[in-house]
Amino acid sequence: MAQNRDFWTAAETLVAQSRIVIDRPKGSAHPRYPDFLYPVDYGYLEQTSSMDQDGIDVWVGTDPGRAVDAVVCTIDLMKRDSEIKILIGCTEQEKEWIDRVHNETDLMKGLLIRRE
Repeated sequence: MAQNRDFWTAAETLVAQSRIVIDRPKGSAHPRYPDFLYPVDYGYLEQTSSMDQDGIDVWVGTDPGRAVDAVVCTIDLMKRDSEIKILIGCTEQEKEWIDRVHNETDLMKGLLIRRE
C-alpha cells in the first residue's frame, strides 16, 4: 500500500507544482471531432510531458476541494499510444462522464482508477 500512497502523493505534487492550462473548456467541441463536446474542463499541466510530447492531460471538475483522487489510463488504437489523465476536483458524476467518454468507441479504451 505504500506504493499506492506514494503514487497519489507524487500526482498531488506534480499538480501543485504545475500551472493548469484549460484549453478545452466544458461544453466546447473537440478540434477534430466537432460532434464531441467536453463534459468537464480539459487541459494539461504546463511544463510536463506525456506520451504525445504534450503536457500531462487533466480533467478539472467542479468540486471546490480540487482533490487529486482519480486517474484514467487510456489506450488509443487509432494513435497507437497510451496516456494517463489526472482528474482534479471531479465529482462522482463527472468521473462517470469522463469514464464513459474514454470508452465510447472501439478505438479508445480507458480505465478509471480511483484513489482508495
